[in-house]
Amino acid sequence: MNNNYYQSPKSSWLMKMFWKAAGADQYLLERSTYSDQIKYFCLGGIVVATGVMAALAGGYAFYTIFSTKDRVTGDMIFSISDAIISSVFGIVWGLIIFNIDRFIVASTGKGDGTEAITKDEFFSAIPRIVMGLIIALTISKPIEIRMFQREIQTQLTQKKEYEKGINKKNIENRFKSSLEKKDLEIKEINSRIDEANRNYQLKFQMWSKKTQECKCTAPIHKAESDIAYTEWQSLKENSQIDINRLQKERNDIIEQKKIELKNLDLNIEGLNGLGVRIRLISHPKVAGPWISLFITLLFMVIELTPIFFKMMLIKGPYDYMDDNIKDLARAESGIEVEYNFYRDKKGMEAHKVTNHAAELKNKEKLLIIKAQEELNEKIILNWKNEKLKDIDDNPDKYISEK
Repeated sequence: MNNNYYQSPKSSWLMKMFWKAAGADQYLLERSTYSDQIKYFCLGGIVVATGVMAALAGGYAFYTIFSTKDRVTGDMIFSISDAIISSVFGIVWGLIIFNIDRFIVASTGKGDGTEAITKDEFFSAIPRIVMGLIIALTISKPIEIRMFQREIQTQLTQKKEYEKGINKKNIENRFKSSLEKKDLEIKEINSRIDEANRNYQLKFQMWSKKTQECKCTAPIHKAESDIAYTEWQSLKENSQIDINRLQKERNDIIEQKKIELKNLDLNIEGLNGLGVRIRLISHPKVAGPWISLFITLLFMVIELTPIFFKMMLIKGPYDYMDDNIKDLARAESGIEVEYNFYRDKKGMEAHKVTNHAAELKNKEKLLIIKAQEELNEKIILNWKNEKLKDIDDNPDKYISEK
């Protein structure tokens, strides 16, 4: 706007970019007042800032998911490939949030043009408010994880050690009974062998004593000693097969136990996930529930500010020019709107919309159809009269004798 009493400030490229982010009309804002330009510049700045924060938060969240973790400490190991992949996903995520946020702000009406937020305005904005809350949550949590990364990592390490100790104890207890059972079976077999050996030693000593006493061979005692020796050797040979089998089964159990203890470290790696880190934010030794809540509320305020501010904005020259442009566009298209025509309805249904161009087209079509009907009637009537005259002049053409 340029005249004797006011000249609109010249807009910079940054201001134009933020106007577009807020869904405002650059042509009208350049002809509006400075206050209107600043209002939509700030709205666009909030939308752009939300998109940038979403890109950073999404990039870090994806990096937490995709990055390689140290098996001992659980710390993320920097990798250029992981950083590039996470950056790409983060940028895409930021653009998605930016587009959604831009749509929410652009589609939020100006309310009733006063600073007060009425009940009807609030209830009509509930879907946009819910979407804004969801976006705020998705942005705040990854940033909280980055802010309290060291504290979270400390708690993760403690949690891993605790879980590892419990799981290791469970594995030890589970295999302990199996190993004790095998050891008991081996011990029983060795006990029977030792008993046979003691019986043989006893018989052998009796035979030796008898031969010394009688200075003879003592064949009866010799036979008993030989029988005891044979039983001992036979039992030892036969039992060795069972002992070998039990030893193999025992070794298999030990190997299985080693495998499960080895896999225990791999299972504990699941505690490095994004979901575990989000849950640990509320831990008293990390951020605590109140600090986490305040950070989340901060992002909610940032996200919902444009929605509430648009409902609180007082109408200015830009808004009236915007309404005028819309009325002119409707007039050019032959559209007439009678606001609040239907008193028993609310919202858009209360307005009576008349599409004059469409009605004119309908009237033209109706006239053409009506004229076509009249022409068809005239043609059929003439054809009928000609046929009747022909019948009168040439009746033989229409009479056939069988």
